[in-house]
Amino acid sequence: MTNDKTTKLIGRESDVVPGHFGDPQTVTHAQWSRGDGAANPAKPMFLIMHGWGSNEEEIADLMGYIAPYNDYASLRAPMPMPPQFADYAPKGYTWLHDSVPAGEDLDYDAYAAAKAVDAWVAANVPEDREVVPLGFSQGGLVAVHLLRVNPRRYRAVVCLSGFMAPGIVDGTAPYDNALGALEIPVFFAFGDKDQVVPRNQYNALSAWLEENTYLKLKEYPKLDHAVSLSEFDDIRQWLLDNNITSGIM
Repeated sequence: MTNDKTTKLIGRESDVVPGHFGDPQTVTHAQWSRGDGAANPAKPMFLIMHGWGSNEEEIADLMGYIAPYNDYASLRAPMPMPPQFADYAPKGYTWLHDSVPAGEDLDYDAYAAAKAVDAWVAANVPEDREVVPLGFSQGGLVAVHLLRVNPRRYRAVVCLSGFMAPGIVDGTAPYDNALGALEIPVFFAFGDKDQVVPRNQYNALSAWLEENTYLKLKEYPKLDHAVSLSEFDDIRQWLLDNNITSGIM
């Protein structure tokens, strides 16, 4: 499908998740931390985004290990998993029209997902509240892409086992050229035994983040497409180094 104002950056039809890559999405469900995300307003609020086939409740458990005293909102991806994945993910959702799309498909979907999350933030988080997106896998892609659509809104980013859109479709990453000057802190981590996201994807994202953000890069030996306690330790230290976590109340 042609990329123009009429199509609003919508691509071809997906044969995995019903719809077209880049279909506009809306975030409608969020799980808030205590006090509806306003228990500790002096420190940044985390914006949590899950991966393929997961949901907002499952990934919210990470906060107990990473930043237990910061507020958060854990978002549910807009699209339910299609029926053929019912046994794999009966309560699962997806940000994208495939597990790991590529090329123009990924550009369209990354833009649509990031715009949906950014719109949710604008509608639900006070403008003066600092926000730190944290995502795993697909959620990590969305967390990074928020910097490519509205970089000044986000304090820092945590990307766990994520990947990136190539940026070959004009208009899907509108702030790429301005991002480097902002030096936004980003923690990017992955396992060296990951069999879900190809290694070349990690290399591409690492190189892009190194050029465009203030990057902390960690690779974990013998870790697959998952998270680990060692990773949590490193994230906690990075958050302290960047004055993001709140400490004990």
